[in-house]
Amino acid sequence: MSARRCGVLGDPVAHSLSPALHRAAYAELGLDWEYDAHRVPAGGLESFLAALGPEWRGLSLTMPLKREALAAADEVTDRARLAGAVNTLVLDDGSRVGDNTDLPGAVAAIRERTTVPLASAVVLGGGATATSIGLALVELGVTSIELLVRDASRAQETVDALRSHPGGVDVRTAELGLGDPVAADIVVSTIPASAQADDLVARTADVPVVFEALYDPWPTPLAAAAQASGRTLVGGLDLLVHQAALQLELFTGLAAPLDTMRESGERALAARNPA
Repeated sequence: MSARRCGVLGDPVAHSLSPALHRAAYAELGLDWEYDAHRVPAGGLESFLAALGPEWRGLSLTMPLKREALAAADEVTDRARLAGAVNTLVLDDGSRVGDNTDLPGAVAAIRERTTVPLASAVVLGGGATATSIGLALVELGVTSIELLVRDASRAQETVDALRSHPGGVDVRTAELGLGDPVAADIVVSTIPASAQADDLVARTADVPVVFEALYDPWPTPLAAAAQASGRTLVGGLDLLVHQAALQLELFTGLAAPLDTMRESGERALAARNPA
């Protein structure tokens, strides 16, 4: 297979582990492909795409470009349209196909760690990542989702996307900083570690499954509390690996070496945070 170029776009993006995962997979598969990180701020996606040559095959999109990429795609998959966000652009002869691997990646990440039935969820945050993981939860049978957010008006896109899932789900919002202890089968955090105050961690202490979408810094306060109490923990690296594996398969047409990608991510994180 001829050499091609891929990459991850976002702002900030220097922290991304995606290059480590994809490069390790290319080496394992014997592909002479490149994968780099490119800082592209909000509003800059279209100009970046316009400058790409025919050697480019695929792009991973992170904050703040996932919703912007939806408009940049010539064709959009059903799951990306449902999520209202594109985290993957497959480039083929000038055509841009937008997909969302966060959704199936989240399903795979959760089921890798637990097979318990899930009916209710609390999601911290209301952005594109919250949308994708929320939709994944509906795929897994969740029928009730509460979004804890700072500003309910800014989470309306997520509320609308979740309610549009054909599986049917009751969605409501509440203020992040206030409230009683969280009662749910799973709590998902898409908020910064700095926003995980002691009282919020305490309010989620009885939730049996914790999904922390971040992988750096690690562990976050929520993840550390889950580890200390022996609760089931799904980590951001779990999500990253599974969604990246799906991206790689879309880019290359080859089965992804999941274990190799996970090991490369673990090594990269260990190098950043030596014991």
